[in-house]
Amino acid sequence: MNSIILMAGTRILVALLLVFSVFMLLRGHNEPGGGFIGGLIGATGFVVHAIACGTDSARRALRVRPDMIAMLGLGIALFAGVMAAVFGDAFFTGQWLFLGATETEKGLPLSSVLVFDIGVYLVVMGSILTLVFALEEAI
Repeated sequence: MNSIILMAGTRILVALLLVFSVFMLLRGHNEPGGGFIGGLIGATGFVVHAIACGTDSARRALRVRPDMIAMLGLGIALFAGVMAAVFGDAFFTGQWLFLGATETEKGLPLSSVLVFDIGVYLVVMGSILTLVFALEEAI
């Protein structure tokens, strides 16, 4: 499609969708959202870019093959599950680390659940983009 208005609007929309997808990823820890919905929203940004500017342009903007993103995410999610076994807990038991914790302050909580959500985010984003790019190139 060769619409200047659509191409200009897509740049802004893609940036907003990617920022919102990261927000949903991080928010999903304690409230609705998480890796799955964040990955869908992030993939939507690149799908919109592919519709407006073409699949080749969207692949260049992504910079990494989508199937590699999905495989990396699967490895990260598996790592989050194995992390519990290192500490002697059951597979996929949440592990917590509090950065900067003192006796009076709790610190910044980081968990293996967040690592798992990041893995899910990448798997969903990579698999959706692999599917959509293949379908768009076939048309």
